[in-house]
Formats: sequence, structure tokens, C-alpha cells
Amino acid sequence: MRVMLIAAAISAAPCAAMAQTAGAAADAAPAAAATVEAAPAASAAPAALVAQPSNSGNVLPANTKVFMTLDEELSSKRVEKGQTFRLTLSGDVMQGNYVVIPRGTPAFGEVTWKTGRAMFGKSGKMTIELRYVELNGQKIPLTGEYRQEGEGNTLAAVGAVVLSAPLMFVTGKSARIPKGRELTGYTRESLPFTMPAGTQ
Repeated sequence: MRVMLIAAAISAAPCAAMAQTAGAAADAAPAAAATVEAAPAASAAPAALVAQPSNSGNVLPANTKVFMTLDEELSSKRVEKGQTFRLTLSGDVMQGNYVVIPRGTPAFGEVTWKTGRAMFGKSGKMTIELRYVELNGQKIPLTGEYRQEGEGNTLAAVGAVVLSAPLMFVTGKSARIPKGRELTGYTRESLPFTMPAGTQ
């Protein structure tokens, strides 16, 4: 009887060890799963570095180039002195790696002088000045002056003088600046701006 009890005890020991090993493995599985679920998500791409005009220590210098295109055709035949016109920035205005004035921002100019077509082949003339960029309700002053002169029809006018008086009314061409023409202006004053959050 004693021998049988010892044998039973010996055979029971491996079974208990196997049961403990299986239980430990079962406990480890959820832990592993939890570890996988806790892995951090991939970080998002950084946002564009766009600054904003503001009263701060960062400054866009005066006389910074600003490239823009005309939104409409200007002709000395149709415009009047004092008439305003609109342009659009064709490129970002940068300070270092930061966009201070983004592409697509509206700008405005003014016709400051003009003459119509005249007799004897004299062409029409027109002077325009760039006034300001408008960004978030703020007007950023610009400098830039352009004069356009039409192509004179001098040869036809000389012929008119030689032939007879009625033909003297042959005239030159109107001054014309086509829509889409790129013009370059400059910031009149320095422009303080705020750096994007988290970059200072």
C-alpha cells in the first residue's frame, strides 16, 4: 500500500507542474496583447510654417521684393487718373524659412497719370503706382511705379501731314498693360510678424 501511494505522488507531481506552466502561459498572452495595443501611433506631418503679421520681435525688412500679377488689363483709353486696380501675389514673401505674406494675397495699385492718344502719331501714356497688400484686414504699404507708353504710329502720321489736312488725325496707340503682367513691388516699411507656434 505504501509503495502504491509513493508512486501516485510521483506521477501527480509532473501533472501539477504542467498545469502551472499552462496557467502562466495563459496569463502572459493578454499581457503581450496589451503591449501590442499600447504601441504609439505614427506622428503626423508638420504643418506649414506660415507666420502672421503682429507686433513682435521678428521683422520682415523694408524694401523686400513682392512679386504680383495684374488681375485686369489697363489701357490709357479706358482708365482715369485716380482709378484703383487689383493684383494678386504670384509668390510667397519669405523671411528665412517662414511665409510672411502667402501667394494669392490681394494687392492694389492706382493710376496716377495718363494721356490719351494724340495726333501726329503720339502714343498714349500711363503711369501706375503699387499701393499696398491687404492681408487679414491689414494694409501693408508698397512702393513701385511703372510707366507704359503705347507703340507710336509715326510713319502713318508723317504721311498724313504730307498728303492733306484731314488725314492728320491718324493717331498713335493707347498705352496698354495686359492682364497677367507680372510686376515687382517692395515693402515700404518693415513688417513685424509672429512665428508659428512651437518654432520659437
